[in-house]
Amino acid sequence: MGRYIVRRLLWMLVVLFAVSALTFLLMHSVPGGPFDREKRLPQEILDNLNARYHLDEPLVVQYGRYIYDVLIPKFSSVAPGMSLTDDGIINIKVGDHLWLKWMNFGPSYASRSRTVNDIFREQLPISGQLGLMSITFAILLGLPLGILAALKQNTLWDYLGMSVAIFGVSVPVIVLGPILVWIFGVTLKWFPPTGWGAKPPYVLGFLPSNIGPEFFKYAIMPVVALGLVNSAIIARLTRASLLQVIREDYIRTARAKGLSERVVITRHALKNALIPVATILGPLFAALVTGTFVAELIFGIPGMGKYFVTSITNRDYPVIMGTILLYAMLLVVANLLVDMVYAFLDPRIRYT
Repeated sequence: MGRYIVRRLLWMLVVLFAVSALTFLLMHSVPGGPFDREKRLPQEILDNLNARYHLDEPLVVQYGRYIYDVLIPKFSSVAPGMSLTDDGIINIKVGDHLWLKWMNFGPSYASRSRTVNDIFREQLPISGQLGLMSITFAILLGLPLGILAALKQNTLWDYLGMSVAIFGVSVPVIVLGPILVWIFGVTLKWFPPTGWGAKPPYVLGFLPSNIGPEFFKYAIMPVVALGLVNSAIIARLTRASLLQVIREDYIRTARAKGLSERVVITRHALKNALIPVATILGPLFAALVTGTFVAELIFGIPGMGKYFVTSITNRDYPVIMGTILLYAMLLVVANLLVDMVYAFLDPRIRYT
Protein backbone atom coordinates (compact mmCIF):
# COMPACT_ATOMS: atom_id res chain seq x y z
CA MET A 1 0.00 0.00 0.00
CA GLY A 2 2.82 2.41 0.86
CA ARG A 3 4.56 1.99 -2.50
CA TYR A 4 1.22 2.40 -4.26
CA ILE A 5 0.56 5.70 -2.45
CA VAL A 6 4.06 7.00 -3.31
CA ARG A 7 3.52 6.14 -6.99
CA ARG A 8 0.17 7.91 -7.02
CA LEU A 9 1.67 11.01 -5.41
CA LEU A 10 4.42 11.08 -8.03
CA TRP A 11 1.81 10.75 -10.76
CA MET A 12 0.02 13.69 -9.13
CA LEU A 13 2.96 15.91 -10.12
CA VAL A 14 2.66 14.69 -13.72
CA VAL A 15 -1.07 15.45 -13.69
CA LEU A 16 -0.45 18.93 -12.28
CA PHE A 17 2.13 19.64 -14.99
CA ALA A 18 -0.29 18.49 -17.71
CA VAL A 19 -3.23 20.47 -16.28
CA SER A 20 -1.08 23.58 -15.88
CA ALA A 21 0.21 23.38 -19.46
CA LEU A 22 -3.26 22.91 -20.96
CA THR A 23 -4.79 25.66 -18.81
CA PHE A 24 -1.92 28.03 -19.63
CA LEU A 25 -2.31 27.51 -23.39
CA LEU A 26 -6.10 27.86 -23.37
CA MET A 27 -5.95 30.90 -21.11
CA HIS A 28 -3.51 32.77 -23.35
CA SER A 29 -5.34 31.77 -26.54
CA VAL A 30 -8.37 33.85 -25.53
CA PRO A 31 -8.26 37.38 -27.04
CA GLY A 32 -7.54 40.23 -24.67
CA GLY A 33 -5.27 40.64 -21.69
CA PRO A 34 -5.41 41.36 -17.96
CA PHE A 35 -4.87 45.10 -18.42
CA ASP A 36 -7.31 45.73 -21.27
CA ARG A 37 -9.95 48.28 -20.33
CA GLU A 38 -12.92 49.89 -22.03
CA LYS A 39 -10.83 53.05 -21.98
CA ARG A 40 -7.43 51.95 -23.20
CA LEU A 41 -4.47 52.72 -20.96
CA PRO A 42 -1.53 54.66 -22.40
CA GLN A 43 0.95 52.40 -24.17
CA GLU A 44 3.76 53.35 -21.81
CA ILE A 45 1.73 52.20 -18.79
CA LEU A 46 0.79 48.95 -20.55
CA ASP A 47 4.43 48.28 -21.36
CA ASN A 48 5.43 48.89 -17.74
CA LEU A 49 2.70 46.58 -16.41
CA ASN A 50 3.58 43.83 -18.87
CA ALA A 51 7.26 44.15 -17.97
CA ARG A 52 6.52 44.07 -14.24
CA TYR A 53 4.55 40.83 -14.50
CA HIS A 54 6.80 39.36 -17.26
CA LEU A 55 3.93 39.29 -19.76
CA ASP A 56 6.21 40.71 -22.45
CA GLU A 57 8.29 37.52 -22.49
CA PRO A 58 7.62 34.56 -24.83
CA LEU A 59 4.91 32.16 -23.65
CA VAL A 60 7.42 29.37 -23.16
CA VAL A 61 9.46 31.54 -20.81
CA GLN A 62 6.34 32.68 -18.96
CA TYR A 63 5.22 29.09 -18.46
CA GLY A 64 8.66 28.00 -17.30
CA ARG A 65 8.78 30.85 -14.79
CA TYR A 66 5.31 29.95 -13.50
CA ILE A 67 6.21 26.27 -13.13
CA TYR A 68 9.34 27.14 -11.18
CA ASP A 69 7.48 29.49 -8.84
CA VAL A 70 4.42 27.29 -8.26
CA LEU A 71 5.06 23.60 -8.84
CA ILE A 72 8.72 23.23 -7.88
CA PRO A 73 9.08 22.83 -4.08
CA LYS A 74 11.55 25.20 -2.40
CA PHE A 75 13.66 24.14 0.56
CA SER A 76 15.23 26.74 2.84
CA SER A 77 17.30 26.59 6.00
CA VAL A 78 16.74 29.23 8.66
CA ALA A 79 18.25 29.76 12.07
CA PRO A 80 16.22 28.88 15.18
CA GLY A 81 13.86 31.65 16.15
CA MET A 82 13.63 32.97 12.59
CA SER A 83 10.80 32.42 10.15
CA LEU A 84 10.18 32.72 6.44
CA THR A 85 7.58 34.94 4.82
CA ASP A 86 4.27 33.18 4.46
CA ASP A 87 4.03 33.28 0.67
CA GLY A 88 3.29 29.64 -0.01
CA ILE A 89 0.02 27.82 0.40
CA ILE A 90 2.00 24.83 1.70
CA ASN A 91 4.67 25.87 4.20
CA ILE A 92 6.07 23.06 6.35
CA LYS A 93 8.77 23.33 9.00
CA VAL A 94 10.88 20.25 9.75
CA GLY A 95 12.83 20.56 12.99
CA ASP A 96 14.38 23.98 13.56
CA HIS A 97 15.98 24.56 10.17
CA LEU A 98 14.37 22.93 7.12
CA TRP A 99 11.29 24.48 5.55
CA LEU A 100 9.30 23.33 2.53
CA LYS A 101 7.52 26.09 0.62
CA TRP A 102 5.27 25.06 -2.23
CA MET A 103 2.47 26.49 -4.36
CA ASN A 104 3.27 30.22 -4.34
CA PHE A 105 0.75 31.38 -6.94
CA GLY A 106 2.05 34.93 -7.25
CA PRO A 107 0.24 38.30 -7.32
CA SER A 108 -3.31 38.85 -8.51
CA TYR A 109 -3.54 41.21 -11.49
CA ALA A 110 -6.99 42.47 -10.47
CA SER A 111 -6.33 42.84 -6.72
CA ARG A 112 -2.77 44.11 -6.88
CA SER A 113 -2.52 44.68 -3.14
CA ARG A 114 -3.06 40.95 -2.53
CA THR A 115 -1.51 37.75 -3.79
CA VAL A 116 -3.44 34.71 -4.97
CA ASN A 117 -2.36 32.96 -1.77
CA ASP A 118 -3.96 35.79 0.23
CA ILE A 119 -7.22 35.26 -1.66
CA PHE A 120 -7.08 31.52 -1.04
CA ARG A 121 -6.28 32.05 2.63
CA GLU A 122 -9.32 34.30 3.09
CA GLN A 123 -11.92 32.79 0.74
CA LEU A 124 -11.04 29.10 0.45
CA PRO A 125 -11.97 28.26 4.09
CA ILE A 126 -15.50 29.56 3.44
CA SER A 127 -15.86 27.42 0.31
CA GLY A 128 -14.45 24.48 2.26
CA GLN A 129 -17.00 24.93 5.06
CA LEU A 130 -19.89 25.09 2.62
CA GLY A 131 -18.55 22.13 0.64
CA LEU A 132 -17.99 19.87 3.65
CA MET A 133 -21.44 20.57 5.05
CA SER A 134 -23.06 20.04 1.65
CA ILE A 135 -21.36 16.69 1.02
CA THR A 136 -22.21 15.57 4.58
CA PHE A 137 -25.86 16.52 4.06
CA ALA A 138 -25.89 14.73 0.71
CA ILE A 139 -24.49 11.52 2.22
CA LEU A 140 -26.80 11.57 5.24
CA LEU A 141 -29.84 12.06 2.98
CA GLY A 142 -28.84 10.13 -0.13
CA LEU A 143 -27.57 6.88 1.41
CA PRO A 144 -30.65 6.12 3.55
CA LEU A 145 -32.97 7.02 0.68
CA GLY A 146 -31.11 4.73 -1.72
CA ILE A 147 -30.91 1.85 0.76
CA LEU A 148 -34.58 2.16 1.71
CA ALA A 149 -35.66 2.34 -1.93
CA ALA A 150 -33.67 -0.80 -2.77
CA LEU A 151 -34.91 -2.83 0.21
CA LYS A 152 -38.52 -1.71 -0.35
CA GLN A 153 -38.48 -1.99 -4.14
CA ASN A 154 -41.74 -1.15 -5.91
CA THR A 155 -43.38 0.06 -2.71
CA LEU A 156 -44.43 3.51 -1.51
CA TRP A 157 -41.00 4.04 0.09
CA ASP A 158 -39.28 3.26 -3.20
CA TYR A 159 -41.47 5.68 -5.14
CA LEU A 160 -41.06 8.38 -2.48
CA GLY A 161 -37.29 8.05 -2.38
CA MET A 162 -36.91 8.10 -6.13
CA SER A 163 -39.28 11.05 -6.42
CA VAL A 164 -36.98 13.04 -4.13
CA ALA A 165 -33.99 11.86 -6.20
CA ILE A 166 -35.59 12.84 -9.50
CA PHE A 167 -36.53 16.24 -8.09
CA GLY A 168 -32.96 16.81 -6.92
CA VAL A 169 -31.49 15.83 -10.29
CA SER A 170 -34.04 17.80 -12.31
CA VAL A 171 -33.88 21.09 -10.38
CA PRO A 172 -30.36 22.59 -10.48
CA VAL A 173 -28.91 24.92 -7.87
CA ILE A 174 -29.39 27.92 -10.14
CA VAL A 175 -33.18 27.30 -9.94
CA LEU A 176 -33.54 25.89 -6.43
CA GLY A 177 -31.36 28.57 -4.82
CA PRO A 178 -33.50 31.61 -5.78
CA ILE A 179 -36.66 29.69 -4.83
CA LEU A 180 -35.30 29.01 -1.34
CA VAL A 181 -34.19 32.65 -0.98
CA TRP A 182 -37.62 33.93 -2.06
CA ILE A 183 -39.65 31.58 0.17
CA PHE A 184 -37.55 31.24 3.34
CA GLY A 185 -35.40 34.36 3.15
CA VAL A 186 -37.67 37.08 1.75
CA THR A 187 -41.26 35.93 2.32
CA LEU A 188 -41.09 33.95 5.59
CA LYS A 189 -37.85 35.59 6.80
CA TRP A 190 -36.75 32.43 8.59
CA PHE A 191 -33.15 32.64 7.39
CA PRO A 192 -30.87 35.45 6.15
CA PRO A 193 -31.19 35.52 2.34
CA THR A 194 -27.47 36.20 1.76
CA GLY A 195 -24.16 36.13 3.59
CA TRP A 196 -22.16 33.68 5.65
CA GLY A 197 -22.03 33.35 9.42
CA ALA A 198 -18.44 32.14 9.93
CA LYS A 199 -15.74 34.70 10.64
CA PRO A 200 -11.97 34.30 11.18
CA PRO A 201 -10.11 32.91 13.02
CA TYR A 202 -10.71 29.36 11.83
CA VAL A 203 -9.80 26.15 13.63
CA LEU A 204 -7.24 24.07 11.67
CA GLY A 205 -7.25 26.75 9.00
CA PHE A 206 -10.81 26.26 7.72
CA LEU A 207 -13.22 25.04 10.43
CA PRO A 208 -15.45 27.81 11.84
CA SER A 209 -14.72 28.75 15.45
CA ASN A 210 -18.17 30.26 16.04
CA ILE A 211 -20.42 27.27 15.37
CA GLY A 212 -23.84 28.06 16.78
CA PRO A 213 -27.41 29.02 15.83
CA GLU A 214 -26.25 32.16 14.02
CA PHE A 215 -23.83 30.19 11.87
CA PHE A 216 -26.42 27.58 10.86
CA LYS A 217 -29.00 30.28 10.02
CA TYR A 218 -26.76 31.37 7.18
CA ALA A 219 -25.70 27.85 6.21
CA ILE A 220 -29.03 25.99 5.98
CA MET A 221 -30.31 27.27 2.62
CA PRO A 222 -27.07 26.97 0.57
CA VAL A 223 -26.29 23.58 2.15
CA VAL A 224 -29.77 22.27 1.28
CA ALA A 225 -29.58 23.68 -2.27
CA LEU A 226 -26.23 22.03 -2.93
CA GLY A 227 -26.77 18.89 -0.89
CA LEU A 228 -30.15 18.03 -2.40
CA VAL A 229 -28.71 17.81 -5.91
CA ASN A 230 -25.82 15.60 -4.81
CA SER A 231 -27.99 13.47 -2.51
CA ALA A 232 -30.17 12.65 -5.50
CA ILE A 233 -27.14 11.30 -7.37
CA ILE A 234 -26.02 9.28 -4.34
CA ALA A 235 -29.54 7.90 -3.73
CA ARG A 236 -30.05 6.70 -7.30
CA LEU A 237 -26.60 5.12 -7.49
CA THR A 238 -27.00 3.45 -4.08
CA ARG A 239 -30.36 1.99 -5.04
CA ALA A 240 -29.14 0.61 -8.37
CA SER A 241 -25.95 -0.84 -6.89
CA LEU A 242 -27.68 -2.43 -3.89
CA LEU A 243 -30.39 -3.99 -6.07
CA GLN A 244 -27.67 -5.62 -8.16
CA VAL A 245 -25.70 -6.86 -5.14
CA ILE A 246 -28.63 -8.42 -3.23
CA ARG A 247 -29.33 -10.66 -6.25
CA GLU A 248 -25.81 -12.12 -6.24
CA ASP A 249 -25.21 -15.80 -5.37
CA TYR A 250 -23.21 -15.09 -2.22
CA ILE A 251 -26.15 -13.11 -0.79
CA ARG A 252 -28.47 -16.06 -1.38
CA THR A 253 -25.88 -18.31 0.27
CA ALA A 254 -25.71 -16.04 3.32
CA ARG A 255 -29.48 -16.15 3.65
CA ALA A 256 -29.50 -19.93 3.23
CA LYS A 257 -27.04 -20.21 6.14
CA GLY A 258 -29.69 -18.69 8.38
CA LEU A 259 -28.20 -15.24 8.84
CA SER A 260 -30.65 -12.52 9.75
CA GLU A 261 -31.63 -10.02 7.04
CA ARG A 262 -29.95 -7.19 8.95
CA VAL A 263 -26.62 -9.05 9.03
CA VAL A 264 -26.91 -10.00 5.35
CA ILE A 265 -27.49 -6.41 4.31
CA THR A 266 -25.04 -4.61 6.61
CA ARG A 267 -22.12 -7.07 6.53
CA HIS A 268 -22.34 -8.62 3.09
CA ALA A 269 -24.37 -6.50 0.69
CA LEU A 270 -23.91 -2.89 1.74
CA LYS A 271 -20.10 -2.75 1.58
CA ASN A 272 -19.96 -3.99 -2.00
CA ALA A 273 -22.87 -1.77 -2.98
CA LEU A 274 -21.04 1.31 -1.69
CA ILE A 275 -18.06 0.91 -4.05
CA PRO A 276 -19.71 2.84 -6.95
CA VAL A 277 -20.93 5.45 -4.46
CA ALA A 278 -17.41 5.94 -3.09
CA THR A 279 -16.18 6.43 -6.65
CA ILE A 280 -18.29 9.55 -7.23
CA LEU A 281 -17.65 10.98 -3.76
CA GLY A 282 -14.06 11.85 -4.70
CA PRO A 283 -14.91 14.28 -7.55
CA LEU A 284 -17.93 15.61 -5.61
CA PHE A 285 -15.75 16.37 -2.60
CA ALA A 286 -13.10 18.18 -4.65
CA ALA A 287 -15.68 20.21 -6.57
CA LEU A 288 -17.60 21.29 -3.48
CA VAL A 289 -14.57 22.14 -1.34
CA THR A 290 -12.74 24.23 -3.95
CA GLY A 291 -15.72 26.46 -4.64
CA THR A 292 -19.39 26.00 -5.38
CA PHE A 293 -19.48 28.97 -7.73
CA VAL A 294 -23.19 29.20 -8.57
CA ALA A 295 -24.40 28.75 -4.99
CA GLU A 296 -21.91 31.30 -3.67
CA LEU A 297 -23.08 33.89 -6.18
CA ILE A 298 -26.79 33.22 -5.50
CA PHE A 299 -26.49 33.33 -1.71
CA GLY A 300 -23.86 36.09 -1.58
CA ILE A 301 -21.27 33.88 0.11
CA PRO A 302 -17.75 35.38 0.01
CA GLY A 303 -16.03 32.18 -1.12
CA MET A 304 -13.84 31.30 -4.08
CA GLY A 305 -16.75 31.37 -6.54
CA LYS A 306 -16.83 35.15 -6.83
CA TYR A 307 -13.11 35.46 -7.45
CA PHE A 308 -12.90 32.62 -9.95
CA VAL A 309 -15.80 33.91 -12.07
CA THR A 310 -14.52 37.49 -12.05
CA SER A 311 -10.96 36.34 -12.71
CA ILE A 312 -12.07 34.80 -16.00
CA THR A 313 -13.73 38.05 -17.05
CA ASN A 314 -10.73 40.13 -15.95
CA ARG A 315 -8.15 37.71 -17.45
CA ASP A 316 -6.58 37.43 -14.01
CA TYR A 317 -4.21 34.65 -15.06
CA PRO A 318 -2.71 33.79 -11.63
CA VAL A 319 -6.14 33.36 -10.00
CA ILE A 320 -7.38 31.20 -12.90
CA MET A 321 -4.26 29.02 -12.86
CA GLY A 322 -4.19 28.78 -9.07
CA THR A 323 -7.84 27.78 -8.72
CA ILE A 324 -7.65 25.12 -11.44
CA LEU A 325 -4.39 23.69 -10.08
CA LEU A 326 -5.79 23.62 -6.56
CA TYR A 327 -8.90 21.81 -7.83
CA ALA A 328 -6.75 19.33 -9.77
CA MET A 329 -4.63 18.62 -6.68
CA LEU A 330 -7.68 18.07 -4.47
CA LEU A 331 -9.25 15.85 -7.13
CA VAL A 332 -6.17 13.64 -7.35
CA VAL A 333 -5.90 13.38 -3.55
CA ALA A 334 -9.63 12.67 -3.22
CA ASN A 335 -9.42 9.87 -5.81
CA LEU A 336 -6.43 8.42 -3.94
CA LEU A 337 -8.46 8.36 -0.74
CA VAL A 338 -11.32 6.69 -2.63
CA ASP A 339 -8.96 3.95 -3.84
CA MET A 340 -7.86 3.38 -0.24
CA VAL A 341 -11.51 3.11 0.83
CA TYR A 342 -11.99 0.40 -1.83
CA ALA A 343 -9.65 -1.90 0.13
CA PHE A 344 -11.80 -1.39 3.25
CA LEU A 345 -15.09 -2.02 1.45
CA ASP A 346 -13.83 -5.08 -0.44
CA PRO A 347 -11.03 -7.07 1.28
CA ARG A 348 -10.26 -8.79 -2.05
CA ILE A 349 -8.80 -5.53 -3.39
CA ARG A 350 -5.06 -5.28 -2.80
CA TYR A 351 -2.61 -2.57 -3.90
CA THR A 352 1.07 -3.32 -4.51
